[in-house]
Amino acid sequence: MRKNVIVAQSGGPSPVINNSLRGIIDTCKMYPETFGTIYGGWHGIEGVLKEELLNLSDQDTDEIALLRNTPAAGSIGTCRYKLKEHQKMDFERIIEVFRAQNIGYFFYIGGNDSQHTAFKVSEICREKGLDVIAVGVPKTIDNDVGDNEFKLIDHTPGYGSVARYWSHIVQTANEENMGSSPADPVLVLQAMGRKIGYIPAAARLADPNREMPLQIYLAESGVSLPELADKVNDQIKKDGRCLIVVSEGFDVGDLGDVKDSFGHTSFGSTKNSVSQTIVNYLNDKGLKARGSARGQVMGTDQRDTAIYASVPDLEEAYFVGQKAVDIAIHEGNGWMATILRKPGSIYHVYYDKVPLEKVALSERTFPEKWITESGTDVSDEFLDYVRPLIGNDWPSVPLINGIQRFTKFKQIFAEKKLKAYLPEAY
Repeated sequence: MRKNVIVAQSGGPSPVINNSLRGIIDTCKMYPETFGTIYGGWHGIEGVLKEELLNLSDQDTDEIALLRNTPAAGSIGTCRYKLKEHQKMDFERIIEVFRAQNIGYFFYIGGNDSQHTAFKVSEICREKGLDVIAVGVPKTIDNDVGDNEFKLIDHTPGYGSVARYWSHIVQTANEENMGSSPADPVLVLQAMGRKIGYIPAAARLADPNREMPLQIYLAESGVSLPELADKVNDQIKKDGRCLIVVSEGFDVGDLGDVKDSFGHTSFGSTKNSVSQTIVNYLNDKGLKARGSARGQVMGTDQRDTAIYASVPDLEEAYFVGQKAVDIAIHEGNGWMATILRKPGSIYHVYYDKVPLEKVALSERTFPEKWITESGTDVSDEFLDYVRPLIGNDWPSVPLINGIQRFTKFKQIFAEKKLKAYLPEAY
């Protein structure tokens, strides 16, 4: 008997997240005898709780195809709503919605907390005797899902694209700094990455031969603000200027933290920024050159710019979505689709599965061996790991009258069969 499908997204978006969505839709449609109507949870698990389910089966095929180069999560929305153990009414509501809408398959695209949500949904369905198969699909630009041995997952879709973004941004920032260095000898660029340094580390891709006066400070670098200032002035004495890429999680003291609903610091909402704190400190202490330090906070464009999407990242996001459907058909409930790297000097990946309980709330760390002793750089071994992820080509983003053409779904929602519900954590 055919069962309907819900696919939903959670957490921060990425340039390739919609290609995982496309992979799920396309593959479900290949098995019409198994999968009924495909719904998108409108703004993630919140849409499931509210019974706001966008009908994806009735969308134009051209619009579904455009998901390939549609960035961020505007097509079906995302959320930062976390299902916690004590939210019993929320879990009961999910079961009610699944029963009312004849749901047999639930695919959840996201990072650590999202995989935990997928795991909790898989568990509650099993406990209640509900025949629902829940499968997680990995996504996070931070690359922090999984383990430090890269045995659960090699890298997450989204990371290759943000790495590509930083490899290009630093190149152009260096051109700016070279030109303006008599007035602005120091340029501080702030990258995303609350606790893990994969994003700022990718800045080294812009200068693998280390010809730029570039210093990289991860959240894990272990460098104090006074030490940073000394290292920057040493660079200025040598080169007359310094380009700094720093993680938003680098410790500069109290920033007036604002927490999101996952409990994570939302650095885009804090009262002060890491980059501005560093700029102020450098200018107050004094630079060993004329002029001043200046800073720039790179914002959500890191994760929502279609033209910076990595072509390998796009392809892998699609295939891991396809793998999730394959797992649902042949393996059943409680898995996450994963990407693993084959050994050898030529980059190849394969797609497999890992138990959701192993990745739910998992959080890998940036390998200490990849941070140089100075705390201002990353190793060539890291570059060998990250280089294949950014690819060698530009993505083909369609334009109409010079404007990017993204997916525009018709707002066709499932008929609501239950009373209105307010999510428990609101």
